[in-house]
Amino acid sequence: MTDFTKTPAVSDDEVRQRTEKLLQDARKESDLAKVYADLLGFIDLTTLEGTDTKKRVGELCSQAASYSALPDGLPNVAAVCVYPPFVAQARKLLQGSGIRVASVAGAFPSGQSPLFVKMAEVRYAVDEGAEEIDMVISRGKFLEGEYNEVYDEIAAIREACKDAHLKVILETGELKTATNVRRASEIALEAGCHFLKTSTGKVKPAATPEAMLVMLEAIRDHHKKTGQMTGIKPAGGISDPSTALSYYRLTREVLGSRRLNSKWFRIGASRLAGSLVEAIRNARNA
Repeated sequence: MTDFTKTPAVSDDEVRQRTEKLLQDARKESDLAKVYADLLGFIDLTTLEGTDTKKRVGELCSQAASYSALPDGLPNVAAVCVYPPFVAQARKLLQGSGIRVASVAGAFPSGQSPLFVKMAEVRYAVDEGAEEIDMVISRGKFLEGEYNEVYDEIAAIREACKDAHLKVILETGELKTATNVRRASEIALEAGCHFLKTSTGKVKPAATPEAMLVMLEAIRDHHKKTGQMTGIKPAGGISDPSTALSYYRLTREVLGSRRLNSKWFRIGASRLAGSLVEAIRNARNA
């Protein structure tokens, strides 16, 4: 196992400067309506509230599958993400739609439960039909320097996922520094995650372009080292098309265009989809 204490320091100022330059220099899209339509198809449409009900989840699933029925030739979203008790309902409602069912599990959003409890919740969600699991790392353990323990937890949960894909949420707003984001990314990547994800959406700041860049560079370097492909998912506070577009451009600039599909790029959002539909129509009529 890698000695994660030896992760090289990453300058916050340099990350900020690189992010600004990449976004300034990024190639502008010739067909913005097509890009917005692609982004719609990359969304994990999400409801993760203590007030969630079967009615709310049913409405979310109906919404998720409604976009391809519009007269605009649009895709449906990539996935619906719910708490474990609603997985079976979502799986039934979305059967045959091509929309995947994701679930947060493993003591989301705090990560503050014993590992056996986290694993039991993950197994429950998978047995109920979850095709993707979004787990959050133990930030307390990470900030105490217990890096190997964080690694072991992710690896154990990865095994508990069976065939379900694992997205590992770093909660970058609580990690504070670019070095910590890089170190947490390396831990999750080596533990075998399928996706890195920025945030739970429950902490501010949530996703930021700077944290996203550090994670993208970690994915790029891990791929060069191992050949392993890993996806990326910005989440938290992404509610308008221009913000989503900035994460799309960063991903393209660092990882290349071949990652810009729902297999390798997702956006966690609850409000973005409707804004994208409006933006697509505006771009087509411009």
